Amino acid sequence: MADLRIVEEGLGRTQLVEQEQDDGKDSENGINKEKGLERSEVQDEQKGELQLQQLLQQKSKRVATLDAFRGLTVVLMILVDDAGGAYARIDHSPWNGCTLADFVMPFFLFIVGVAIALALKKVPKINGAVKKIIFRTLKLLFWGIILQGGYSHAPDALSYGVDMKHIRWCGILQRIALVYVVVALIETLTTKRRPNVLEPRHLSIFTAYQWQWIGGFIAFVIYIITTYSLYVPNWSFSEHSDHGVKKYIVKCGMRGHLGPACNAVGYVDRELWGINHLYSDPVWSRLEACTLSSPNSGPLREDAPSWCRAPFEPEGLLSTISAILSGTIGIHYGHVLIHFKGHSARLKHWVSMGFGLLIIATILHFTNAIPINKQLYSFSYVCFTAGAAGIVFSALYVLMDVWELRTPFLFLKWIGMNAMLVFVLGAQGILAGFVNGWYYKNPDNTLVNWIQNHLFIHVWNSERLGTLLYVIFAEITFWGVVAGILHRLGIYWKL
Repeated sequence: MADLRIVEEGLGRTQLVEQEQDDGKDSENGINKEKGLERSEVQDEQKGELQLQQLLQQKSKRVATLDAFRGLTVVLMILVDDAGGAYARIDHSPWNGCTLADFVMPFFLFIVGVAIALALKKVPKINGAVKKIIFRTLKLLFWGIILQGGYSHAPDALSYGVDMKHIRWCGILQRIALVYVVVALIETLTTKRRPNVLEPRHLSIFTAYQWQWIGGFIAFVIYIITTYSLYVPNWSFSEHSDHGVKKYIVKCGMRGHLGPACNAVGYVDRELWGINHLYSDPVWSRLEACTLSSPNSGPLREDAPSWCRAPFEPEGLLSTISAILSGTIGIHYGHVLIHFKGHSARLKHWVSMGFGLLIIATILHFTNAIPINKQLYSFSYVCFTAGAAGIVFSALYVLMDVWELRTPFLFLKWIGMNAMLVFVLGAQGILAGFVNGWYYKNPDNTLVNWIQNHLFIHVWNSERLGTLLYVIFAEITFWGVVAGILHRLGIYWKL
Protein backbone atom coordinates (compact mmCIF):
# COMPACT_ATOMS: atom_id res chain seq x y z
CA MET A 1 0.00 0.00 0.00
CA ALA A 2 1.41 3.40 -0.93
CA ASP A 3 2.23 5.85 1.90
CA LEU A 4 0.38 8.71 0.22
CA ARG A 5 -3.35 8.53 -0.33
CA ILE A 6 -4.50 9.02 -3.87
CA VAL A 7 -7.11 11.71 -4.35
CA GLU A 8 -9.77 11.32 -7.04
CA GLU A 9 -8.91 13.03 -10.34
CA GLY A 10 -9.74 16.74 -10.31
CA LEU A 11 -10.09 17.00 -6.51
CA GLY A 12 -6.60 18.33 -5.80
CA ARG A 13 -3.27 17.17 -4.37
CA THR A 14 -2.54 15.41 -1.13
CA GLN A 15 -1.79 17.44 1.96
CA LEU A 16 1.66 15.91 2.34
CA VAL A 17 2.72 16.90 -1.16
CA GLU A 18 1.35 20.42 -0.68
CA GLN A 19 3.16 20.80 2.63
CA GLU A 20 6.47 19.73 1.10
CA GLN A 21 5.97 22.21 -1.71
CA ASP A 22 5.19 25.06 0.73
CA ASP A 23 8.26 24.29 2.90
CA GLY A 24 10.63 24.50 -0.02
CA LYS A 25 8.86 27.22 -1.94
CA ASP A 26 11.14 30.15 -1.00
CA SER A 27 14.38 28.30 -1.63
CA GLU A 28 13.13 26.98 -4.95
CA ASN A 29 12.14 30.49 -6.08
CA GLY A 30 15.65 31.76 -5.29
CA ILE A 31 17.29 29.02 -7.25
CA ASN A 32 14.89 29.49 -10.12
CA LYS A 33 15.67 33.20 -10.32
CA GLU A 34 19.37 32.49 -10.41
CA LYS A 35 18.85 30.09 -13.25
CA GLY A 36 16.65 32.55 -15.05
CA LEU A 37 13.72 30.20 -15.30
CA GLU A 38 10.24 31.56 -15.67
CA ARG A 39 7.72 30.83 -12.89
CA SER A 40 5.28 29.26 -15.34
CA GLU A 41 7.89 26.78 -16.53
CA VAL A 42 8.71 25.79 -12.96
CA GLN A 43 5.03 25.26 -12.16
CA ASP A 44 4.58 23.10 -15.23
CA GLU A 45 7.59 21.05 -14.22
CA GLN A 46 6.25 20.64 -10.69
CA LYS A 47 2.84 19.58 -11.99
CA GLY A 48 4.45 17.00 -14.24
CA GLU A 49 6.46 15.56 -11.36
CA LEU A 50 3.36 15.46 -9.16
CA GLN A 51 1.32 13.67 -11.83
CA LEU A 52 4.09 11.12 -12.28
CA GLN A 53 4.26 10.58 -8.52
CA GLN A 54 0.50 10.07 -8.30
CA LEU A 55 0.57 7.66 -11.25
CA LEU A 56 3.23 5.54 -9.59
CA GLN A 57 1.26 5.55 -6.35
CA GLN A 58 -1.92 4.53 -8.14
CA LYS A 59 -0.21 1.57 -9.77
CA SER A 60 1.04 0.32 -6.43
CA LYS A 61 -2.30 0.77 -4.67
CA ARG A 62 -4.02 -2.57 -4.11
CA VAL A 63 -7.78 -2.60 -4.58
CA ALA A 64 -9.05 -3.83 -1.21
CA THR A 65 -12.36 -4.97 -2.72
CA LEU A 66 -10.68 -7.87 -4.54
CA ASP A 67 -9.49 -9.58 -1.37
CA ALA A 68 -12.68 -8.81 0.55
CA PHE A 69 -14.91 -10.22 -2.20
CA ARG A 70 -12.79 -13.37 -2.41
CA GLY A 71 -12.92 -13.70 1.38
CA LEU A 72 -16.69 -13.20 1.38
CA THR A 73 -17.05 -16.05 -1.12
CA VAL A 74 -14.97 -18.42 1.03
CA VAL A 75 -17.02 -17.43 4.10
CA LEU A 76 -20.25 -18.14 2.22
CA MET A 77 -18.90 -21.55 1.22
CA ILE A 78 -18.10 -22.50 4.82
CA LEU A 79 -21.47 -21.21 6.00
CA VAL A 80 -23.63 -23.06 3.48
CA ASP A 81 -21.57 -26.26 3.51
CA ASP A 82 -21.57 -26.68 7.29
CA ALA A 83 -24.86 -24.97 8.24
CA GLY A 84 -26.86 -25.87 5.14
CA GLY A 85 -27.83 -29.22 6.65
CA ALA A 86 -29.51 -27.40 9.54
CA TYR A 87 -31.06 -24.67 7.39
CA ALA A 88 -32.13 -26.11 4.06
CA ARG A 89 -33.21 -22.68 2.82
CA ILE A 90 -29.58 -21.60 2.52
CA ASP A 91 -28.43 -24.93 1.06
CA HIS A 92 -28.34 -25.53 -2.69
CA SER A 93 -31.68 -25.37 -4.43
CA PRO A 94 -32.83 -28.96 -5.20
CA TRP A 95 -33.40 -27.93 -8.82
CA ASN A 96 -34.84 -24.69 -10.23
CA GLY A 97 -34.35 -21.53 -8.18
CA CYS A 98 -31.43 -19.88 -6.43
CA THR A 99 -30.45 -19.95 -2.76
CA LEU A 100 -27.49 -18.53 -0.84
CA ALA A 101 -25.35 -21.59 -1.56
CA ASP A 102 -25.91 -21.23 -5.29
CA PHE A 103 -23.99 -17.94 -5.37
CA VAL A 104 -20.70 -19.45 -4.19
CA MET A 105 -19.41 -21.01 -7.43
CA PRO A 106 -20.24 -18.08 -9.76
CA PHE A 107 -18.82 -15.63 -7.21
CA PHE A 108 -15.54 -17.58 -7.31
CA LEU A 109 -15.49 -17.49 -11.11
CA PHE A 110 -16.39 -13.79 -11.17
CA ILE A 111 -13.49 -12.77 -8.94
CA VAL A 112 -11.13 -15.09 -10.84
CA GLY A 113 -12.02 -13.13 -13.97
CA VAL A 114 -11.42 -9.77 -12.28
CA ALA A 115 -8.04 -10.96 -11.00
CA ILE A 116 -7.01 -12.23 -14.45
CA ALA A 117 -7.64 -8.81 -15.98
CA LEU A 118 -5.42 -7.11 -13.41
CA ALA A 119 -2.69 -9.76 -13.46
CA LEU A 120 -2.44 -9.82 -17.26
CA LYS A 121 -2.96 -6.15 -18.09
CA LYS A 122 0.68 -6.15 -19.27
CA VAL A 123 2.22 -9.34 -20.62
CA PRO A 124 5.93 -8.85 -21.41
CA LYS A 125 6.42 -12.36 -22.81
CA ILE A 126 3.44 -14.29 -24.12
CA ASN A 127 5.17 -17.70 -24.08
CA GLY A 128 6.17 -17.30 -20.45
CA ALA A 129 2.65 -16.22 -19.48
CA VAL A 130 1.11 -19.21 -21.29
CA LYS A 131 3.43 -21.60 -19.44
CA LYS A 132 2.46 -20.08 -16.09
CA ILE A 133 -1.24 -20.34 -16.95
CA ILE A 134 -0.94 -24.01 -17.94
CA PHE A 135 1.11 -24.85 -14.85
CA ARG A 136 -1.36 -23.12 -12.54
CA THR A 137 -4.25 -24.94 -14.23
CA LEU A 138 -2.57 -28.30 -13.64
CA LYS A 139 -2.04 -27.44 -9.96
CA LEU A 140 -5.73 -26.54 -9.58
CA LEU A 141 -6.77 -29.80 -11.24
CA PHE A 142 -4.44 -31.80 -9.00
CA TRP A 143 -5.73 -30.27 -5.77
CA GLY A 144 -9.31 -30.55 -6.97
CA ILE A 145 -9.02 -34.30 -7.57
CA ILE A 146 -7.25 -34.83 -4.25
CA LEU A 147 -9.80 -32.86 -2.24
CA GLN A 148 -13.03 -33.78 -4.02
CA GLY A 149 -12.19 -36.90 -5.95
CA GLY A 150 -12.91 -39.11 -2.94
CA TYR A 151 -9.36 -39.61 -1.63
CA SER A 152 -9.94 -37.40 1.42
CA HIS A 153 -12.76 -38.38 3.77
CA ALA A 154 -12.27 -35.45 6.16
CA PRO A 155 -13.50 -34.21 8.52
CA ASP A 156 -15.59 -37.05 9.98
CA ALA A 157 -14.33 -40.34 8.53
CA LEU A 158 -10.87 -41.21 9.90
CA SER A 159 -9.73 -42.93 6.72
CA TYR A 160 -8.47 -42.02 3.29
CA GLY A 161 -8.19 -43.55 -0.16
CA VAL A 162 -10.46 -43.96 -3.15
CA ASP A 163 -11.34 -46.80 -5.48
CA MET A 164 -10.21 -45.68 -8.93
CA LYS A 165 -13.36 -47.24 -10.37
CA HIS A 166 -15.38 -44.62 -8.48
CA ILE A 167 -13.07 -41.60 -8.31
CA ARG A 168 -14.83 -38.31 -9.02
CA TRP A 169 -13.02 -36.37 -11.74
CA CYS A 170 -14.99 -33.14 -11.46
CA GLY A 171 -15.32 -30.63 -8.63
CA ILE A 172 -15.05 -26.99 -7.57
CA LEU A 173 -11.34 -26.45 -8.24
CA GLN A 174 -11.55 -28.42 -11.48
CA ARG A 175 -14.26 -26.08 -12.76
CA ILE A 176 -12.28 -23.03 -11.67
CA ALA A 177 -9.23 -24.47 -13.45
CA LEU A 178 -11.02 -24.98 -16.77
CA VAL A 179 -12.69 -21.56 -16.72
CA TYR A 180 -9.40 -19.96 -15.70
CA VAL A 181 -7.35 -21.55 -18.48
CA VAL A 182 -9.82 -20.52 -21.20
CA VAL A 183 -10.32 -16.94 -20.03
CA ALA A 184 -6.63 -16.38 -19.16
CA LEU A 185 -5.36 -17.76 -22.48
CA ILE A 186 -7.70 -15.51 -24.46
CA GLU A 187 -6.56 -12.54 -22.38
CA THR A 188 -2.89 -13.40 -22.93
CA LEU A 189 -3.01 -14.24 -26.63
CA THR A 190 -4.89 -11.02 -27.49
CA THR A 191 -2.69 -8.69 -25.44
CA LYS A 192 -1.15 -7.07 -28.55
CA ARG A 193 -4.54 -6.37 -30.11
CA ARG A 194 -6.08 -4.26 -27.35
CA PRO A 195 -5.46 -0.49 -27.04
CA ASN A 196 -3.80 1.17 -24.07
CA VAL A 197 -6.27 4.06 -24.17
CA LEU A 198 -9.96 3.60 -24.96
CA GLU A 199 -11.71 5.70 -27.57
CA PRO A 200 -14.38 8.10 -26.21
CA ARG A 201 -17.33 5.90 -27.17
CA HIS A 202 -19.93 4.18 -25.00
CA LEU A 203 -19.12 0.67 -26.24
CA SER A 204 -15.36 1.08 -26.57
CA ILE A 205 -14.70 -1.08 -23.47
CA PHE A 206 -16.50 -3.94 -25.23
CA THR A 207 -14.91 -3.50 -28.67
CA ALA A 208 -11.43 -3.18 -27.15
CA TYR A 209 -11.84 -6.67 -25.67
CA GLN A 210 -14.01 -8.20 -28.37
CA TRP A 211 -12.09 -11.49 -28.38
CA GLN A 212 -12.97 -12.12 -24.75
CA TRP A 213 -16.65 -11.63 -25.54
CA ILE A 214 -16.35 -13.76 -28.68
CA GLY A 215 -14.94 -16.56 -26.53
CA GLY A 216 -17.83 -16.20 -24.07
CA PHE A 217 -20.33 -16.16 -26.94
CA ILE A 218 -18.86 -19.36 -28.42
CA ALA A 219 -19.20 -21.05 -25.02
CA PHE A 220 -22.81 -19.84 -24.84
CA VAL A 221 -23.63 -21.18 -28.32
CA ILE A 222 -22.05 -24.58 -27.62
CA TYR A 223 -24.01 -24.88 -24.37
CA ILE A 224 -27.37 -23.78 -25.80
CA ILE A 225 -27.18 -25.92 -28.94
CA THR A 226 -26.08 -29.00 -27.02
CA THR A 227 -28.63 -28.54 -24.22
CA TYR A 228 -31.63 -28.13 -26.52
CA SER A 229 -30.75 -30.34 -29.48
CA LEU A 230 -28.85 -33.35 -28.07
CA TYR A 231 -30.96 -36.51 -27.98
CA VAL A 232 -30.97 -38.16 -24.55
CA PRO A 233 -31.74 -41.91 -24.69
CA ASN A 234 -32.82 -44.20 -21.86
CA TRP A 235 -30.08 -44.88 -19.33
CA SER A 236 -29.47 -47.16 -16.38
CA PHE A 237 -27.47 -47.30 -13.17
CA SER A 238 -26.88 -49.76 -10.33
CA GLU A 239 -27.28 -49.23 -6.59
CA HIS A 240 -25.16 -51.26 -4.18
CA SER A 241 -26.52 -52.15 -0.74
CA ASP A 242 -26.29 -54.83 1.93
CA HIS A 243 -28.98 -56.75 0.05
CA GLY A 244 -26.98 -56.84 -3.16
CA VAL A 245 -26.98 -54.85 -6.38
CA LYS A 246 -30.17 -53.42 -7.82
CA LYS A 247 -30.37 -52.03 -11.34
CA TYR A 248 -32.58 -49.07 -12.28
CA ILE A 249 -33.63 -47.83 -15.70
CA VAL A 250 -34.49 -44.17 -16.40
CA LYS A 251 -36.69 -43.71 -19.46
CA CYS A 252 -35.95 -40.62 -21.56
CA GLY A 253 -35.83 -40.63 -25.37
CA MET A 254 -36.22 -36.86 -25.79
CA ARG A 255 -34.46 -33.57 -26.55
CA GLY A 256 -34.34 -30.23 -24.79
CA HIS A 257 -35.59 -31.52 -21.44
CA LEU A 258 -34.51 -29.40 -18.45
CA GLY A 259 -35.69 -31.69 -15.68
CA PRO A 260 -33.45 -33.84 -13.46
CA ALA A 261 -33.80 -37.14 -15.31
CA CYS A 262 -33.29 -36.45 -19.01
CA ASN A 263 -31.25 -33.29 -19.48
CA ALA A 264 -28.28 -33.12 -21.86
CA VAL A 265 -25.92 -31.89 -19.11
CA GLY A 266 -26.20 -35.17 -17.22
CA TYR A 267 -26.11 -37.23 -20.42
CA VAL A 268 -22.79 -35.69 -21.55
CA ASP A 269 -21.18 -36.45 -18.19
CA ARG A 270 -22.48 -40.03 -18.10
CA GLU A 271 -21.06 -40.66 -21.55
CA LEU A 272 -17.76 -38.85 -20.98
CA TRP A 273 -16.79 -39.77 -17.42
CA GLY A 274 -18.92 -42.84 -16.78
CA ILE A 275 -21.76 -42.93 -14.29
CA ASN A 276 -19.57 -44.36 -11.51
CA HIS A 277 -17.40 -41.22 -11.57
CA LEU A 278 -20.20 -38.73 -10.94
CA TYR A 279 -21.25 -37.07 -7.67
CA SER A 280 -23.17 -39.73 -5.73
CA ASP A 281 -25.32 -37.47 -3.53
CA PRO A 282 -26.99 -34.88 -5.79
CA VAL A 283 -29.22 -32.21 -4.29
CA TRP A 284 -32.21 -33.26 -6.39
CA SER A 285 -32.84 -36.01 -3.80
CA ARG A 286 -34.37 -33.21 -1.66
CA LEU A 287 -37.09 -32.56 -4.25
CA GLU A 288 -40.69 -33.19 -3.23
CA ALA A 289 -40.91 -35.95 -5.82
CA CYS A 290 -38.11 -37.79 -3.99
CA THR A 291 -38.74 -37.20 -0.27
CA LEU A 292 -41.56 -36.08 2.00
CA SER A 293 -38.99 -34.08 4.00
CA SER A 294 -38.45 -31.62 1.10
CA PRO A 295 -36.71 -29.17 1.00
CA ASN A 296 -34.73 -30.93 3.75
CA SER A 297 -32.93 -34.23 3.29
CA GLY A 298 -34.82 -37.32 4.28
CA PRO A 299 -35.66 -40.91 3.37
CA LEU A 300 -36.83 -41.46 -0.17
CA ARG A 301 -40.51 -41.94 -0.82
CA GLU A 302 -41.71 -45.43 -1.68
CA ASP A 303 -43.03 -44.11 -4.99
CA ALA A 304 -39.95 -41.97 -5.70
CA PRO A 305 -38.80 -42.03 -9.35
CA SER A 306 -35.73 -44.11 -10.05
CA TRP A 307 -33.59 -41.06 -10.92
CA CYS A 308 -33.87 -39.87 -7.28
CA ARG A 309 -31.25 -42.53 -6.45
CA ALA A 310 -29.00 -41.79 -9.43
CA PRO A 311 -25.71 -39.84 -9.36
CA PHE A 312 -25.38 -36.46 -11.07
CA GLU A 313 -22.37 -34.22 -11.59
CA PRO A 314 -23.05 -30.55 -10.68
CA GLU A 315 -19.59 -29.51 -11.93
CA GLY A 316 -19.65 -31.44 -15.20
CA LEU A 317 -18.25 -30.59 -18.62
CA LEU A 318 -21.22 -28.98 -20.39
CA SER A 319 -22.17 -26.87 -17.37
CA THR A 320 -18.52 -25.80 -17.04
CA ILE A 321 -18.59 -24.58 -20.64
CA SER A 322 -21.52 -22.38 -19.64
CA ALA A 323 -19.57 -21.26 -16.56
CA ILE A 324 -16.97 -19.66 -18.85
CA LEU A 325 -19.48 -16.81 -19.18
CA SER A 326 -19.17 -16.10 -15.45
CA GLY A 327 -15.42 -15.69 -15.87
CA THR A 328 -15.93 -13.54 -18.97
CA ILE A 329 -18.21 -11.14 -17.11
CA GLY A 330 -15.74 -11.04 -14.23
CA ILE A 331 -12.83 -10.15 -16.51
CA HIS A 332 -14.95 -7.37 -18.02
CA TYR A 333 -15.34 -5.83 -14.56
CA GLY A 334 -11.55 -6.02 -14.27
CA HIS A 335 -11.13 -4.23 -17.59
CA VAL A 336 -13.40 -1.44 -16.36
CA LEU A 337 -11.28 -1.17 -13.23
CA ILE A 338 -8.16 -0.73 -15.37
CA HIS A 339 -9.43 1.75 -17.96
CA PHE A 340 -12.01 3.81 -16.05
CA LYS A 341 -9.97 5.94 -13.66
CA GLY A 342 -12.77 7.69 -11.77
CA HIS A 343 -14.81 5.99 -9.04
CA SER A 344 -18.04 7.39 -10.49
CA ALA A 345 -17.38 6.09 -14.02
CA ARG A 346 -16.52 2.62 -12.73
CA LEU A 347 -19.57 2.37 -10.49
CA LYS A 348 -21.99 3.60 -13.16
CA HIS A 349 -20.81 0.90 -15.55
CA TRP A 350 -20.67 -1.88 -12.94
CA VAL A 351 -24.03 -1.16 -11.34
CA SER A 352 -25.91 -0.66 -14.62
CA MET A 353 -24.51 -3.90 -16.01
CA GLY A 354 -25.27 -5.76 -12.77
CA PHE A 355 -28.90 -4.67 -12.71
CA GLY A 356 -29.21 -5.35 -16.44
CA LEU A 357 -28.09 -8.95 -15.95
CA LEU A 358 -30.51 -9.36 -13.03
CA ILE A 359 -33.41 -8.11 -15.16
CA ILE A 360 -32.55 -10.48 -18.02
CA ALA A 361 -32.36 -13.44 -15.63
CA THR A 362 -35.63 -12.56 -13.92
CA ILE A 363 -37.48 -12.32 -17.24
CA LEU A 364 -36.07 -15.63 -18.50
CA HIS A 365 -36.89 -17.40 -15.24
CA PHE A 366 -40.43 -16.19 -14.60
CA THR A 367 -41.48 -16.59 -18.23
CA ASN A 368 -40.19 -20.17 -17.90
CA ALA A 369 -38.08 -19.66 -21.03
CA ILE A 370 -34.83 -20.62 -19.25
CA PRO A 371 -35.27 -21.33 -15.52
CA ILE A 372 -32.53 -20.33 -13.09
CA ASN A 373 -30.76 -23.62 -12.34
CA LYS A 374 -27.37 -24.08 -10.71
CA GLN A 375 -27.11 -27.80 -11.47
CA LEU A 376 -27.48 -27.14 -15.21
CA TYR A 377 -25.65 -23.79 -14.98
CA SER A 378 -28.37 -22.29 -17.18
CA PHE A 379 -27.93 -18.97 -18.99
CA SER A 380 -30.42 -17.28 -16.67
CA TYR A 381 -28.41 -18.59 -13.71
CA VAL A 382 -25.24 -17.09 -15.21
CA CYS A 383 -26.94 -13.70 -15.62
CA PHE A 384 -28.58 -13.73 -12.18
CA THR A 385 -25.47 -14.69 -10.22
CA ALA A 386 -23.10 -12.51 -12.26
CA GLY A 387 -25.44 -9.56 -11.82
CA ALA A 388 -25.54 -10.18 -8.08
CA ALA A 389 -21.75 -10.49 -8.00
CA GLY A 390 -21.43 -7.16 -9.81
CA ILE A 391 -23.75 -5.42 -7.34
CA VAL A 392 -21.97 -6.89 -4.29
CA PHE A 393 -18.57 -6.04 -5.78
CA SER A 394 -19.70 -2.46 -6.40
CA ALA A 395 -21.05 -2.12 -2.85
CA LEU A 396 -17.78 -3.35 -1.36
CA TYR A 397 -15.87 -1.00 -3.66
CA VAL A 398 -17.84 1.99 -2.39
CA LEU A 399 -17.33 1.01 1.25
CA MET A 400 -13.69 -0.02 1.09
CA ASP A 401 -12.04 1.85 -1.77
CA VAL A 402 -14.12 5.02 -2.04
CA TRP A 403 -15.10 5.65 1.59
CA GLU A 404 -12.08 3.68 2.89
CA LEU A 405 -14.11 1.90 5.60
CA ARG A 406 -11.75 -1.07 5.70
CA THR A 407 -11.59 -1.96 9.38
CA PRO A 408 -15.05 -3.67 9.50
CA PHE A 409 -14.00 -5.90 6.61
CA LEU A 410 -10.55 -6.93 7.83
CA PHE A 411 -11.61 -10.55 8.42
CA LEU A 412 -12.88 -10.82 4.85
CA LYS A 413 -9.72 -9.21 3.50
CA TRP A 414 -7.43 -11.52 5.49
CA ILE A 415 -9.35 -14.62 4.43
CA GLY A 416 -9.33 -13.43 0.82
CA MET A 417 -5.56 -12.96 0.85
CA ASN A 418 -5.17 -16.58 2.01
CA ALA A 419 -8.23 -18.00 0.29
CA MET A 420 -6.59 -21.23 -0.88
CA LEU A 421 -5.34 -22.11 2.60
CA VAL A 422 -8.73 -21.44 4.22
CA PHE A 423 -10.48 -23.34 1.42
CA VAL A 424 -8.35 -26.45 1.86
CA LEU A 425 -7.99 -26.52 5.64
CA GLY A 426 -11.34 -24.98 6.52
CA ALA A 427 -13.96 -25.41 3.81
CA GLN A 428 -12.73 -28.89 2.91
CA GLY A 429 -12.37 -29.85 6.59
CA ILE A 430 -8.74 -30.96 6.43
CA LEU A 431 -7.76 -29.34 9.75
CA ALA A 432 -10.91 -30.61 11.48
CA GLY A 433 -10.18 -34.10 10.14
CA PHE A 434 -6.64 -33.87 11.45
CA VAL A 435 -7.86 -32.84 14.93
CA ASN A 436 -10.45 -35.62 14.89
CA GLY A 437 -7.59 -38.10 14.52
CA TRP A 438 -7.13 -37.86 18.30
CA TYR A 439 -10.25 -39.16 20.01
CA TYR A 440 -11.15 -40.63 23.41
CA LYS A 441 -12.53 -44.21 23.54
CA ASN A 442 -14.52 -43.90 20.28
CA PRO A 443 -14.06 -41.98 17.01
CA ASP A 444 -17.10 -39.78 17.67
CA ASN A 445 -15.64 -38.44 20.92
CA THR A 446 -13.35 -35.80 19.39
CA LEU A 447 -12.46 -32.25 20.32
CA VAL A 448 -14.32 -30.82 17.33
CA ASN A 449 -17.54 -32.70 18.18
CA TRP A 450 -17.18 -31.84 21.89
CA ILE A 451 -16.91 -28.12 21.13
CA GLN A 452 -19.89 -28.21 18.78
CA ASN A 453 -22.11 -30.20 21.16
CA HIS A 454 -21.18 -28.79 24.57
CA LEU A 455 -20.34 -25.16 23.79
CA PHE A 456 -23.03 -24.50 21.22
CA ILE A 457 -25.83 -27.06 20.73
CA HIS A 458 -26.36 -27.90 24.45
CA VAL A 459 -25.96 -24.31 25.59
CA TRP A 460 -28.61 -23.04 23.18
CA ASN A 461 -30.71 -26.21 23.46
CA SER A 462 -31.14 -26.20 19.70
CA GLU A 463 -29.26 -28.27 17.15
CA ARG A 464 -30.08 -25.86 14.32
CA LEU A 465 -29.13 -22.65 16.13
CA GLY A 466 -26.18 -24.31 17.84
CA THR A 467 -24.84 -25.55 14.50
CA LEU A 468 -25.20 -22.10 12.95
CA LEU A 469 -23.41 -20.40 15.84
CA TYR A 470 -20.68 -23.05 15.77
CA VAL A 471 -20.06 -22.37 12.08
CA ILE A 472 -19.99 -18.59 12.61
CA PHE A 473 -17.73 -18.51 15.67
CA ALA A 474 -15.73 -21.76 15.72
CA GLU A 475 -15.10 -21.89 11.98
CA ILE A 476 -15.52 -18.55 10.19
CA THR A 477 -14.25 -16.37 13.04
CA PHE A 478 -11.49 -18.87 13.80
CA TRP A 479 -10.23 -18.82 10.23
CA GLY A 480 -10.47 -15.05 10.13
CA VAL A 481 -8.14 -14.82 13.11
CA VAL A 482 -5.76 -17.42 11.65
CA ALA A 483 -5.68 -15.61 8.30
CA GLY A 484 -5.00 -12.32 10.10
CA ILE A 485 -2.06 -13.82 11.99
CA LEU A 486 -0.64 -15.27 8.78
CA HIS A 487 -1.07 -11.90 7.10
CA ARG A 488 0.92 -10.21 9.87
CA LEU A 489 3.64 -12.83 9.38
CA GLY A 490 3.59 -12.39 5.61
CA ILE A 491 2.61 -16.03 4.99
CA TYR A 492 0.35 -16.74 2.01
CA TRP A 493 -0.51 -19.88 0.09
CA LYS A 494 -1.20 -19.19 -3.55
CA LEU A 495 -1.39 -21.48 -6.54
